[in-house]
Amino acid sequence: MSDFSLTTLFVVPTIPSGGSINDVIANSGKTQNLTAGKVGFFKSNYDVAVASDIAASPYFYVAQGRANTYLQGSKRSDKIAGNGAVQSFTLTGDAQTIAVNPNTTKTNVTEWYKVSGCPTAANQITNVGGWNVHCGDIVTLTLRAHSSYIDTLYFNGFTRSVTVQAPCCDCGSSPCDTVDVPALIDAFIAKLTQAAPGINPDNISFNTFYTFRRIGDDANATLEIQGVPLTVYGQPCDVAAFPQEYDRMWFRTFVYSGPATTADFIVDDNCNIVATPVVTQRSSYATGQAAEIAQLEKNFYSYQAGYLKHLYRMNGFNENFESYVAGGVTYDTYYIKFNEYDKSAYQWGAYVPEDSQVIIAAPTGTVSNKVSEILSAALGTPVDNGVCITTTTTTTSSSSTTTTTTTLQP
Repeated sequence: MSDFSLTTLFVVPTIPSGGSINDVIANSGKTQNLTAGKVGFFKSNYDVAVASDIAASPYFYVAQGRANTYLQGSKRSDKIAGNGAVQSFTLTGDAQTIAVNPNTTKTNVTEWYKVSGCPTAANQITNVGGWNVHCGDIVTLTLRAHSSYIDTLYFNGFTRSVTVQAPCCDCGSSPCDTVDVPALIDAFIAKLTQAAPGINPDNISFNTFYTFRRIGDDANATLEIQGVPLTVYGQPCDVAAFPQEYDRMWFRTFVYSGPATTADFIVDDNCNIVATPVVTQRSSYATGQAAEIAQLEKNFYSYQAGYLKHLYRMNGFNENFESYVAGGVTYDTYYIKFNEYDKSAYQWGAYVPEDSQVIIAAPTGTVSNKVSEILSAALGTPVDNGVCITTTTTTTSSSSTTTTTTTLQP
């Protein structure tokens, strides 16, 4: 919505039980033959397009059949020209001949990409190691969590600290040179996992947002801090509500000598850092969930309907609202942004011309693969902007290490 493109959303239904891909994506007929919910790609002459012939058409449409056809036909995009041939017009006397020149191409597409569905968000993982603590030292660990909901409750995030005293060292010629790192980490975990103060069971503790564990049994041991999945709140049945929450939880970790009162509320003090927190996995947003696609249906509803463009709480007033989202299904989304095909449609004036955008949400698997096959034939292979974060854990006799691929920054 932020780029003000005129957006048309197409949600491809799931294949019915006992059905085939042809039940949800047209492979014959014209736009008027589309049944409710069925999506199709159509050439410039309105014949259905398939992967083998869509590139030969000067442009194509995306269309979907409606349940309510009173005063409105199939939902349809504007003209999208990929790498197809360009029509040429020749005037002979009073007759006009339209020919296709296969050696020239014309495209009005400015953006074309895919977002693969990743229904499970990754949680942030931070390992704290490199402990530089002496016996008897006072050490404080501060955690500062952020998310959309958290930041509405707490200034500068949910910030809390725990302070422990480093355990005593074994007696020797230099008893204060080293510390029992596993024992120190265990002392922190004991404090971090304590119940929240007070008698109210709803009081927030560290356990609300984090899990903790020690990795390793020697001086190289680390404290692993992992964020927990965000709470999924109940969704209203009101069609006019907008329930989908675009959110993720991320946190900062500070470990320093002295009590918590010596810490700045924004940054740490490099003069008293006693351990190094390393983020090994960034938190991510879930994508392609059914709730997200249902939210898009509501966001772009006014662009889809021919009339009755507002959503009301009484469903009887929402005769044009149609939802083809299936609960629990993961969707891949395809984005095509394009300008007017016919440049003469632009009018000169003191304004910025508005472009168009098509979003196609297709259930992952067979349906998404079919959409990708047809669109790739017309527009080329799309860039996938939704590669899911993968986590690989390797366990050895002494510890386990976690390796991830991610580029998100908290």
